[in-house]
Amino acid sequence: MIIKCIAIDDEPLALKIIEKYVSDLPTIEMISTFPDAISAIEFLENESVDLIFLDINMPKLSGINFVKSLTSMPHVVFTTAYPEYAVEGFELQAIDYLLKPFSFDRFIKAVKKAEEKISICAAPPKSHLFIKSEKKYYRIEHNDILYLEAYGDYVKVFTKNKMLLTKQKLSVLEKELPSNYFMQIHRKYIVSIDAIDYVEGNALKVGKEKLPISEGCRVFVFNKLKPN
Repeated sequence: MIIKCIAIDDEPLALKIIEKYVSDLPTIEMISTFPDAISAIEFLENESVDLIFLDINMPKLSGINFVKSLTSMPHVVFTTAYPEYAVEGFELQAIDYLLKPFSFDRFIKAVKKAEEKISICAAPPKSHLFIKSEKKYYRIEHNDILYLEAYGDYVKVFTKNKMLLTKQKLSVLEKELPSNYFMQIHRKYIVSIDAIDYVEGNALKVGKEKLPISEGCRVFVFNKLKPN
C-alpha cells in the first residue's frame, strides 16, 4: 500500500524537509504541498489523500481550525514548534504529533503509525466498482477501465468496450480505485496505469486518446511511472 500525502506549512524550509523525508521512504508519496491551510481546502474538495502533515500555528487559518472545518476527517500528523498544542491535536484523533525540529527517525515512526492506522481502516480490496448510469447499476471490473474524466457534475467512465456517464464526483470514484493501478494525472482525469501506451511531453496516450498531464501532477506521474 502506497500512502498518498500532502503537507501544509507556512515555513518553506519545513515543507522541504518533509518532502525530502517522504522521498526517502518507499511506502509514501507526496502529492502536493501548500504554504497555508486555505490554499489546501480547494484541493481537498476535488482530490483525496490518505494523510496530511499539518502545521498548527499558521496565519489566517490554524491547523486545528482547518481540521475542524473539514467534512471528511483525514488522517493527520501535526507538525509544530509549539508543544502546548499537543493535547488539542490528539483530541482531534491525530495519528501523531511531531515537535519541530524532528529527526528522520522520528518521522519514520510517525509514518509507521499512519501505515498501521490506514491499513486497519482500509476496506478489503475489490476488483470492481458499481456505476449508476441511466437508472441502471453497472458492475465494472477495474482491469476493464481505461480512464475516468470529470464532466461538469458527472464523470465519464471509459472502459475497453463502452463509456458510462455517472453523476458522481471524480474524487469519490478515486477512493474506490486501487492507487497501485490508477493515478490522477489532471484535475479532470484518472487513468489506469496498465492502459497507458506511452507518455510524450505533457500528455499520455490511453486507448485512442491523448490525455493532458497537469503541471501540478507532472512530478507525481513521472515518479509513479519511472522504473524501480
